[in-house]
Amino acid sequence: MSVTPLPPSDEAAVPAISGAALLCIINMLNHVALTGGRVTVSLSALHLGMSTFKVGALIAVFAILPMLFSVKVGRWVDHVGIARPMAYGTGLLICGTLAPALVPSQVTLLLASSCIGIGFMLHQVATQNILGMAPHRTRLRNFSWMSLALGASGFSGPLFGGIAIDHMGNDAAFALLSLGPIGAAAGLYHMRDQLRSVRPSAAGDVARRNIRELIALPALRRILFVNTILSGAWDSHLFIVPIFGVSIGLSGTTIGIILASFAAATFVIRLLLPLIQRRVTSWTLIRMAMGTAAADFMIYPLFTDVVFLIGLSFALGLALGVSQPSILALLHQHSPPGRAAETVGLRMALINGSQVSLPLTFGALGAVIGVAPLFWAYALALMAGGWFNRNPPTEAER
Repeated sequence: MSVTPLPPSDEAAVPAISGAALLCIINMLNHVALTGGRVTVSLSALHLGMSTFKVGALIAVFAILPMLFSVKVGRWVDHVGIARPMAYGTGLLICGTLAPALVPSQVTLLLASSCIGIGFMLHQVATQNILGMAPHRTRLRNFSWMSLALGASGFSGPLFGGIAIDHMGNDAAFALLSLGPIGAAAGLYHMRDQLRSVRPSAAGDVARRNIRELIALPALRRILFVNTILSGAWDSHLFIVPIFGVSIGLSGTTIGIILASFAAATFVIRLLLPLIQRRVTSWTLIRMAMGTAAADFMIYPLFTDVVFLIGLSFALGLALGVSQPSILALLHQHSPPGRAAETVGLRMALINGSQVSLPLTFGALGAVIGVAPLFWAYALALMAGGWFNRNPPTEAER
C-alpha cells in the first residue's frame, strides 16, 4: 500500500493503491456510527423532552469541531501521514457511541455528538487522501467504492438506530452503533504496517500555508461551492425528516425506514455510476442533482402518507448520490501538489459549517414557522445554486 505522492496531473507515475477495498469497508463501519448517531441522538433527545432548538443544537455539535479544525487536520495528515489520524478518529468514535450507552443523559448526548463528529472527520480526511493518491481511472474507482460503502452504511445506520430505539431502548441503540467503529479498529490494526508505510505528501512548514491560495483556484472554488450546496441538502434531509416525522406521528422505526430508503437510493445509483459517467459529464450530473433535489424538497411536506415519503426520500437519494464520487475525484484532480488532504479538510470545513448553521437556523425557525417552510427554504437555495452553475468552468471537465 506504500505510495509516493505526486501531483495529481502526473497520473502515469502514481501506482494503484492496494487495500483500497478494505479501507472502504473500514470507512463504512465508522460511517455507521455517524449516520446512525445523528438519528439516535436526535430521537433520544426528543424522547428526553428536549425542544426542537436544543435538538438542532445537538445535531450542530456533530459539525462544530470538524468545522473549526478540519483544515488544520488536513495539513497535519499531509505532514504526518494517515496511520495516526485514522487510529485517533476511530478511538473517538468508539468513545462517542459508548458514552450515552453507559450513562444516558443530555451531557453524554453532547459528548457523543462531539466525539462522533470530530472522530469521523479525522478518519475521513485520511481515507480520502490515500484513496485519491492514484491515477484518474483508479481514483474514480476508489471513490466509487467508497461511495458504495458509505451508501450501505448510510442505509444501515439510521435503520438500525430507529429499530433499536423502538425495540431495545436508547442505551442499546448506542451500544449497537459502537460495534461499527470497534470493527473498524480491528481492521486498522490488521493494516497497521501498510498504513504506516504511506509516506507524508507535504514537505516544509505546513503551518505557513494560506487557505486563500486554494480558494483562489477557479475550478477548485467552484467544486467546493457545489459540494457544499449538495451536501447541505443531504444533511438538511437527515435533520428535518425526524422532526417532520415526529410532528405527523410517525414511529422511530418508520422514520428510520424513510431515511434508510434515501441511503438505499444512493447505493443503487452508485452501482450504476460507472455506466452513467461514460455518457454524462460531471457538471451535467451536478446540475441535474440540484434541479431534482430542489423539486423534491418543494413537494416533500405536502405528503404525510408513508409510502409517498419513502418514494420522495428514495428519489432524493438518487439525485444527491449520483454526484458525490465525481466531485471527490475532481477535487483531487485540481488540488495543488502536496495539499490534497488540506483541500479535503477545506471541503469538510465548508460542509461542517453548513451542518452547524443549518440545524441551528432550521431548529429556531421550525419552532416558530413550522417544518414545511424549512423544506421550501432549502429548495430555493438549490435552485439558486443550479442557476449559478449553469455555465460551469470547462477546465474542470478536462
